[in-house]
Amino acid sequence: MKLTVTGRQVAVTEAARSDITRKLGRLERLLNDGVVSVQCVIARERGAYVVELTVHARGDHILHGTSRSARLPAAVTAAVEKVAQQAQRLSDRWKTRKRATPREPAAAGPIDEGSRPAPRVIRSREYAIKPMSLEDAVLELTVSVRAFLVFRQATSERVAVLYRRPDGHFGLIEPEA
Repeated sequence: MKLTVTGRQVAVTEAARSDITRKLGRLERLLNDGVVSVQCVIARERGAYVVELTVHARGDHILHGTSRSARLPAAVTAAVEKVAQQAQRLSDRWKTRKRATPREPAAAGPIDEGSRPAPRVIRSREYAIKPMSLEDAVLELTVSVRAFLVFRQATSERVAVLYRRPDGHFGLIEPEA
């Protein structure tokens, strides 16, 4: 993490810098070392310290907190708390998205039939069943990109299904009547 502390009409002491670094340690733990850089601007306005804290986190996330107090440590603590709340929300969002990603099913355990959703039936367009010979059906399935062809056999008037097999050949299903 790169820390830049700037003072406007305020001299930034080494004690103030180390105090800021110590308080930002919580942010690093919250974001799992996802903090890229931190800019802290300390200003003195009307007798009070104003601390502006800008944190750049991975993934182009910018967290910003401003606080005002009569004492510098109190202003730093309040600004860090505001940024810590934003960091907690960002961290939760990252964890939720990690959990939402689909994972590979475990191959070791048995599959519970009750937890698997029921398969849906998706209707397709109407399918015209033409009467044709087996040779015509093979020829039509060869020139098309479809995986199967339902047709009525010209000789017996029975419905049959011709399909492509994984080995490159064709399979024929003739239901019993």
